[in-house]
Amino acid sequence: MAEKHHSKSSSDAEKAVATDLEALEAVALPDFDDPNIDKDAAIAGLLEDDSPYPEVRSAVANTDDPSIPASTLRSWVLGLIWAIIIPGLNQFFFFRYPSVTVTGIVAQLLVFPIGRAWARLLPNWKIFGLSLNPGPFSIKEHVLVTIMASVGSGSAYATDIVAVQRVYYNQTYNFGYQWMVVMSTQLIGFSIGGIARRFLVQPPSMIWPTNLVTCALFNTLHAQTYAGIGNRGGLSRERFFLYAFLGSFSWYFLPGYLFQALSYFSWVCWIVPDNVPVNQMFGYVHGMGMSLITFDWAQIAYIGSPLATPWWAEANIFAGFVAFFWILTPALYYSNAWDSKYMPISSRGSYDHFGATYDVTKIVNPDATFNEAAYREYSPLFISTTFAISYGLSFASITATITHAFLYFRKQIWTQARRAMNEQPDIHARLMSQYPQVPEWWYAIIFLAMFAFGVISIEVWDTKFPVQYFILALVISFVYVIPIGMIQAITNQQVGLNVVTELIIGYALPGRPVAMMMFKTWGYITMAQALTFTSDFKLGHYMKIPPRSMFWAQVVATVIAGTTQLGVQAWMFTNIENLCDPAQKDGFICPSTEVFGTASIIWGVIGPARQFSQGQVYYALVFFFLIGFACPVISYLISWKWPNSIIRYVNFPVIFSGTGAIPPASAVNYVPWAIVGFIFQYVIRRRHFSWWTKYNYVLSAAMDSGVAVSAVIIFFCLQYPMNGNIGINTVQKWWGNTVPFSNADSAGTPLLTVADGSFFG
Repeated sequence: MAEKHHSKSSSDAEKAVATDLEALEAVALPDFDDPNIDKDAAIAGLLEDDSPYPEVRSAVANTDDPSIPASTLRSWVLGLIWAIIIPGLNQFFFFRYPSVTVTGIVAQLLVFPIGRAWARLLPNWKIFGLSLNPGPFSIKEHVLVTIMASVGSGSAYATDIVAVQRVYYNQTYNFGYQWMVVMSTQLIGFSIGGIARRFLVQPPSMIWPTNLVTCALFNTLHAQTYAGIGNRGGLSRERFFLYAFLGSFSWYFLPGYLFQALSYFSWVCWIVPDNVPVNQMFGYVHGMGMSLITFDWAQIAYIGSPLATPWWAEANIFAGFVAFFWILTPALYYSNAWDSKYMPISSRGSYDHFGATYDVTKIVNPDATFNEAAYREYSPLFISTTFAISYGLSFASITATITHAFLYFRKQIWTQARRAMNEQPDIHARLMSQYPQVPEWWYAIIFLAMFAFGVISIEVWDTKFPVQYFILALVISFVYVIPIGMIQAITNQQVGLNVVTELIIGYALPGRPVAMMMFKTWGYITMAQALTFTSDFKLGHYMKIPPRSMFWAQVVATVIAGTTQLGVQAWMFTNIENLCDPAQKDGFICPSTEVFGTASIIWGVIGPARQFSQGQVYYALVFFFLIGFACPVISYLISWKWPNSIIRYVNFPVIFSGTGAIPPASAVNYVPWAIVGFIFQYVIRRRHFSWWTKYNYVLSAAMDSGVAVSAVIIFFCLQYPMNGNIGINTVQKWWGNTVPFSNADSAGTPLLTVADGSFFG
């Protein structure tokens, strides 16, 4: 009887343990098959009252002190100053080639000593009841200032609309028009970003890998303890950061200025510089990058730090690169598909049927409308094989994203839609629940105001852009923001909408280049800005910044930054002679504006119907839409049948969109990136996990910031003065700076050339 009773007690205990384990799994594991999650590690993290993800535990503390100030007079003054300086500088150099970009990580580093000096030197006076010096410069103030400095640091996408209208179409509308277009395109995405918080910020599975690097740097600078795994000895994180930063800063002077062959280390091409096929396969400028190596962190991290992106996502991207650019591209090129042998195998330019750069001025009338007779007399437009493949992959990524989101994320989306903001399962969401959330009506007001700005700007001025297409552009952005946001939050890769928006408006409104630019901007940048807003909110979520302070910091800084950029741009057009002229004496040739303007002619004037419709040159690329739709279905069915197979790590939106930076990126930005990612995110993470948890994200931040600061100093001290003539007969002429650019790869030499008086196609 006793044995029977004991057996029953054991059985009850086992059931209780099983029930508890199931409850833990229900909380720790997301509602989709997440390749980032490890079940045992997730449960261990939950039992420690921490994040289920070791990446997050290694970079983000699981504690909060609500008494630490964030929104202070000091943080707002510093934030607004940097929201003027950095966007203004970046806009000024945006029009110059070569250029430099002052990134958010530079602001993050520069703000720190200034904030510390403020705390040390200024008196604690009261101004309008606000303390001038509220004490030590806190980590939360630092986060808020950095977000304000970086949220609008890059050139606002819509400033290119204004510049192209002025340069290409002789349309100079007043500042009111310019300001409303920029504000609408920059801020309207914030409203949908706010609604997306419950899907993209609150769930612990939405880790936003890049933010972990930023968190690691904040905590290192402020000497915060991490909730990392284990208590590994050795160097402190702050000392490790200092050494790595100094090493990165010093080293970059070699590949960045003194020895550029270390950057474009296409050593095979140096041996046979005139062998075109070898240069096409091993080159880094116009080639396929089979040389494998670079010693330039700026090249390696061009598409994002390989120390931040999970290895399984990097493997997907590299697999896509190999399949489409090392196998498919050479197969198409050397079989002369699309007459590709008459062009470089990889180039971001467009060509006519003589093999020369396409001259768009030959096919447009003086009023920038399409001249079909001149087009027929001149030439169809051709693009390089990699450029064509990149268009196909863009098409595939659009359909793959929707299919993947429905198959894999529908349960998570439905769960989050019903879950209240204060019912989130992980420690960070619970800590944030004590702060007042941003009311939904705040986002509604932003949306309505910016929507009104958009309607006014396209109706009052002659844009030839019907309001219904403005609404369609917003609908496209809103539909895609959550699927793309979930993919980005998990994989660190964003699917772009720029190509598909160009395609849609090119078919819908052919011959209207300004309308095309506007549709693309509202259709693409609304989504991109929503995800910028969401990513920053996740950073605030990790660093425990009150949401309302985050909201106002982002909105106000974006308004200030956009206004500053328009002011700088207007000043430049007024005061810089021959701005945007290819022969401008100081290098202000506006390369991005030229690309934007050319795209407006190709898509808005010539139109996609002459490129992708049946019977046209690139019609076959349209089938990538079907491929993108089908591939996630196939992988889902396989993973459903064999749930533990490697197919669970296959993510087709990432495969298709991961190489989306090609062009202008090239193989040098992908192959070494994947190699470094494999070493750190797979080998070291598996074999030296305690080292990885302590130093990985700190190393990434140190490498990024060292290169960023070094690049700024090189530019302002060695390249910008004397119009780039410093060392013109010494450093700039020696072998290490000329050999990577003295071969068929650098010249973009095609395999075949067109005979005089002849043409292809």
